[in-house]
Amino acid sequence: MVRMPLSPPSSRRALKHTRAIQIEAYARDDGLWDIEAHLTDVKTRDAKLASGVRPAGQPMHDLRLRLTIDRKLTIVGAEAVSDAVPYPGYCDTIGPDYRKLVGLNLLKGFRNEVKMRLSGTQGCTHLTELAQVLPTAAIQAFAGEVIDTRDGAAAGAQEQTEKPFQLDRCHALRTDGAAVAKYYPRWVATPAPAKKTG
Repeated sequence: MVRMPLSPPSSRRALKHTRAIQIEAYARDDGLWDIEAHLTDVKTRDAKLASGVRPAGQPMHDLRLRLTIDRKLTIVGAEAVSDAVPYPGYCDTIGPDYRKLVGLNLLKGFRNEVKMRLSGTQGCTHLTELAQVLPTAAIQAFAGEVIDTRDGAAAGAQEQTEKPFQLDRCHALRTDGAAVAKYYPRWVATPAPAKKTG
C-alpha cells in the first residue's frame, strides 16, 4: 500500500483540541444491524464555560448515537445519549428526539431528512452531524455481507446480472474509468461510437 501523508506543517504548532469519531457496525441475531457512533471533543487546556470549568483532558462532548437498521438500510430504531456536555441538564435532554429518524432510509434522502427534523434548535448540532456520516459507514459494513460487491472476475460473477453496488458511486469507480476496466472489466462502459457526419 502506498501512503500519502499530509505535507509537514509550515510552522510550529501546539495541539489544542481533538475530536474523535468512532463508528462500529454489529450484525444482530434477529437479522437487524446496529450502527453505533461515538463522538468526543477534548481540549488540552482547562475550558471556561458558562456552566463551569471543564478540566483539560476531560471530554467537552461524549455523545453516542445508535441506529438499528434492516437489510434495506431502513431505520427501525434510534437512540442517542450524551454522557458529557457543556451544559448538563440542558444539552443532554435532546436524546429522545433522535427517534425521529425511525422510518428513514439511509440511502433515500437521509441527510436532507435529518436536517429537516433535527437541525438547529430541533436537535444537538454534534449528534446531528454524527448522524450524517452513518450512511457511508453502513454501506461499508454491508459490503460483502449484505451488498454484493464481487468484481467481474470473481467466482460466480458470470451469473451476476446486476452491476455491483459500488460502481458509479465515486470518482475511482466510475464505469468509464481505468479502475473499473482493471478490476470490474465486465461492467466497464465503452464510449458510444462517434456519429459520422458528412
